[in-house]
Amino acid sequence: MKYIFTCIIALLSLFSFSQNDISLEYYLPKGINYNPEIPTPQSILGYVPGKWHATHDKLLNYMRALAKASPRITIQERGTTFEDRPIILLTITSEKNHTNLSEIQKKHVELTQKEASSVDIENLPAVVYQGFSIHGNEPSGSNASLVAAYYLAAAQGQEINNLLDNVVILFDPSLNPDGLQRFAYWANTNKSKNINPDPQDREYSEVWPGARTNHYWFDMNRDWLPVQLPESKARIQTFHQWYPNILTDHHEMGSNSTFFFQPGIQSRTHPLTPKLNQKLTKEIANYHAKALDNIGSLYYTEENFDDFYYGKGSTFPDINGGIGILFEQGSSRGHAQQTENGILTFPFTIRNQFTTALSTLEAAQSMRKELLEYKRSFYSNARNEPAKDAYLFGNEKDAASSYHLAEILKKHQVKLYDLKQDVSIKGNVFKKGYSYVVPKNQRQKRLLKAIFEKRTTFQDSLFYDVSAWTFPLAFNLDYTDNAPTSYLGNEISELTHKKENTVIKSKYAYLMQWHEYYTPKALYSILSKGIRAKVGMKPFSLENNDYDYGTIMIPVQNQRLNNEELHRLLQQVALENHIDITGVSTGLTKGIDLGSNKFKALSLPRIGLITGKGITSYDAGEVWHLMDQRYDIPITKLTTDNFGKIELSKYTHIILPNSWGQAFDKQEIEKLKTWVYNGGTLIGYRNAAQFFATNEFMKIEFVTPENTAKNITFEQKQDFYGAQVIGGAIFEANIDRSHPINFGYKNDKISLFRNTKLFIKPDKQSYNNPIRYTKNPLLSGYISQTNLDSLSGTVPFRHHNMGKGNTVLFTDNTNFRAFWYGTNKLLMNAIFFSNTM
Repeated sequence: MKYIFTCIIALLSLFSFSQNDISLEYYLPKGINYNPEIPTPQSILGYVPGKWHATHDKLLNYMRALAKASPRITIQERGTTFEDRPIILLTITSEKNHTNLSEIQKKHVELTQKEASSVDIENLPAVVYQGFSIHGNEPSGSNASLVAAYYLAAAQGQEINNLLDNVVILFDPSLNPDGLQRFAYWANTNKSKNINPDPQDREYSEVWPGARTNHYWFDMNRDWLPVQLPESKARIQTFHQWYPNILTDHHEMGSNSTFFFQPGIQSRTHPLTPKLNQKLTKEIANYHAKALDNIGSLYYTEENFDDFYYGKGSTFPDINGGIGILFEQGSSRGHAQQTENGILTFPFTIRNQFTTALSTLEAAQSMRKELLEYKRSFYSNARNEPAKDAYLFGNEKDAASSYHLAEILKKHQVKLYDLKQDVSIKGNVFKKGYSYVVPKNQRQKRLLKAIFEKRTTFQDSLFYDVSAWTFPLAFNLDYTDNAPTSYLGNEISELTHKKENTVIKSKYAYLMQWHEYYTPKALYSILSKGIRAKVGMKPFSLENNDYDYGTIMIPVQNQRLNNEELHRLLQQVALENHIDITGVSTGLTKGIDLGSNKFKALSLPRIGLITGKGITSYDAGEVWHLMDQRYDIPITKLTTDNFGKIELSKYTHIILPNSWGQAFDKQEIEKLKTWVYNGGTLIGYRNAAQFFATNEFMKIEFVTPENTAKNITFEQKQDFYGAQVIGGAIFEANIDRSHPINFGYKNDKISLFRNTKLFIKPDKQSYNNPIRYTKNPLLSGYISQTNLDSLSGTVPFRHHNMGKGNTVLFTDNTNFRAFWYGTNKLLMNAIFFSNTM
């Protein structure tokens, strides 16, 4: 035993020495000369990449230094992150190409257009977008970008000259600046001089929420299609300016894994992706295999990962005429870690990423004509697919939600048109100014189909990500996919979100319907000024206008502001939130009068959000982002680590997101119960259902599917249970519009995103089931038949009075990935109207 221990110490000492003495030559190809005028990474960073984790500011400094020193590189800033870090892009190519860059770019765009047949590709360079470390705690990509950028700027000889003549490289060294900065801080502050590869060392266990995500804890590798985040907006704009032939996405995975590159599992490729795409991906893979063979690195392909959800970086190009490539490197999660494959060092992970970055460029050069021709044929074939009609979407009472879907389409270079005049289709009214028409016969035909389609049949039953994302359902919009093109009005060149919303001055009261997306923001703004407001529990008519459930009434008398001041405030609120506020001259209505007790007083909510250990950071971040960025509602992030010390009486509402572990001890649970009994509203999501049931916050009866394996071999076991997962699909529910949780919804059905197997039996009293899944609820996506049978007729929402307070439960995420606009209002209703339930 003493001998073994001594050998381990000796090994660690040797390892520590080799780690600290890493040289740039470890990474670079042999036998190449480098321009001494180009600064090396260590001359700017102060160390060779791999010794420390590069912070984003140092990476930025180096990229700027390269652009200043090398005529092969130009740099641009495309915006800033939520934390105001620059989102940069390097364009790397030969000096000759730089002088002709706008013409090269023009021809690449022309390859996607009707004029594509006339584009001469004989000498046209290929375009490769290389993106690194969209997950901040997968840093080998961004650290490899330091070495790759140096190589591309400084390498000399005919080989590099030929490469740069034939390829334009759009080089994105950090897809997630905020996350990268966070992780570098963690790894560097926990590094020892004598590096300890023990996986249990603190260095390899980040504190919550980790650095995978951006500022608001979003997984940005799911945002290529929804485009809700500033980093995504920048890169999507670049993508559509070039339509690159190849886009690479450098990631990391579990430490005991080796290295993965695509293609992934072929049966899980989206059916809209052409077969030729996967053939070319396989051909490119040969270059990666050869390069990794040369340095002795293990790898695998055609396993685990797939190309189905178009919102990922490696899949988004596949529906846009390019080839997306995912790289996954086993992660050291710090500077070195003991794994099943030996001690995995940070420099080793960097070298693999750098090596495949170069092999990608080699493939692009060798396959240049093939890739250019593929892009041309992708769009040419799409144009030849029959498409005579149009998509039409809108919400006659919610202009904002329609606008925000149109905004996404415009970011994807989709042509939009006004609706020529109001039309009615199958009971749905599409209102001019609230609706948009999208002809199918346009360049982005296939992308549009991916965005609008409802798909319920699949070749495979396993998905790496969601199986459905039908955008008009996500936005709770009425839509049809076969509207005649005669509905087209004027083409929208510049999308604007403005309404004619002059507020007529009143001496009696003002009314605000609750349908528009930004009415919660408006209501909070009004209440925060100390203005009294009430919510109508029943519909009514007044002065030739019909007012729905949930109408907000602001009386003029007995306010802290006088008539003039109140009018000016409401005019400002209406303008800022793109809503209508109507001044009325009487309280006498058809229905409930404005002085009726059916108008319930509202109060300013003070909201706490449970965060920290045990809480799913994605879900918490989505709530934080919704309140902070969309609705300008302050929210206090309460941590589980010191929950016992928090004074809960400061809050009227506390939101408990999904949890992956025990967030509270017994004393803290009792403290939370006491707070609810005294009048607080606790809103729980997903796994909070089990927490509520176990700790008697509400009585819940679950439906448990029977998943008995029959004729399943041991080899098939994993796939069998994987097929029972609801990775993300869309389901239909009936709603009771008179219940406060559904105020603001105009239809009696709603589309819900679901990725859990929490099936709850309905209450015996029908009025306690204001949201209930239909008999055949599947709208789009995959669900096993067993789970679908169990879901039918169950409820995704529960409310329970508890003393003076309330507990509210949603079995699924109403704020999914920031683009699920259609159910955001369910949470806002739970906040503003909880005491009316």
